[in-house]
Amino acid sequence: MSIADFPRHLLTFGPSPIHPLDRLSSHLGGARIWAKREDCNCGLAFGGNKVRKLEYLVPEAIAQGADTLVSIGGYQSNHTRQVAAVAAHLGMKCVLVQEKWVDWPDSVNDRVGNIMLSRIMGAEVRLDDAGFDIGFRDSWKQAIADVQERGGTPYAIPAGASDHPLGGMGFANWAYEVAQQEEELGVFFDTIVVCTVTGSTHAGMIAGFAALEAAGGRPRRVVGIDASATLDKTRDQVARIARRTAELIDVGRDLRDDEITVLEGWAGDLYGIPVQSTLDAIRLTGQLEGVIIDPVYEGKSMAGLIDLVSQREIPADSNVLYAHLGGQPALNAYSALFSATRRVGE
Repeated sequence: MSIADFPRHLLTFGPSPIHPLDRLSSHLGGARIWAKREDCNCGLAFGGNKVRKLEYLVPEAIAQGADTLVSIGGYQSNHTRQVAAVAAHLGMKCVLVQEKWVDWPDSVNDRVGNIMLSRIMGAEVRLDDAGFDIGFRDSWKQAIADVQERGGTPYAIPAGASDHPLGGMGFANWAYEVAQQEEELGVFFDTIVVCTVTGSTHAGMIAGFAALEAAGGRPRRVVGIDASATLDKTRDQVARIARRTAELIDVGRDLRDDEITVLEGWAGDLYGIPVQSTLDAIRLTGQLEGVIIDPVYEGKSMAGLIDLVSQREIPADSNVLYAHLGGQPALNAYSALFSATRRVGE
């Protein structure tokens, strides 16, 4: 099957916009950097990368007669906020398990940002003290069982919509979307930089660009910046989802190991805890471009991009596409970090 054969329930506005980050590019003095804005991709609760994945899960949920979407994430999960938004949009119920993935000393961490938006949209939010892990959790399985016991029909969506048979489809299609926009813009992005944790955003891109290359397209590098601080688990999951997705969309060859790149060095020691490079990247991007990124995901992937461009590990003649996956609502739970203005370079 080709990717066009898979049912898709359109939730996005259409192709998410691409624009150059010229002041950041000039500041770093190397490759030209562009951004593709998944934070502006739809009108559902500030959008984000997970909405694009859910476009391929929703047809299955509807076909199964589901009336409740059941998912899981941390207290400040962007994914669960997007699941709640999609459920509201479809007229479904929503049950969310919100675990304590981040040991962050903010007294309102479980009341502001993403989790507040999920509650506003009517989701049943279940707090759980369990720590971070990208695997399947008993609390999520229990939530699914509870929906069944009270007569509902649940549709189970794992963390990040990632470890799901269709989890990579949204960003496989994203690759085709990028190729179309390249024709319109008259540019070729030889390097894609993306944050990776539960893995299916990055994995879908790998599969999609491999399919384009197999059809005669130019090769390019898809660089995942780890933000999980559980590098081996994340790398293994990215590889598994990428290969599964490549098989689904009939790439026609096995993915090579060198196509699956997950780089460490910017995650810090724990998921969800920003380090100095994270905060520097947030401020630099905000002050040079007016583009807001978050301290859990995009701050870490942008820190990686900044170093890779500055150190010429990405060549100076490259066109780099930064995948902005969204996540800004989580900034509310990290407000103490930004209680004063600090100008970059001062």
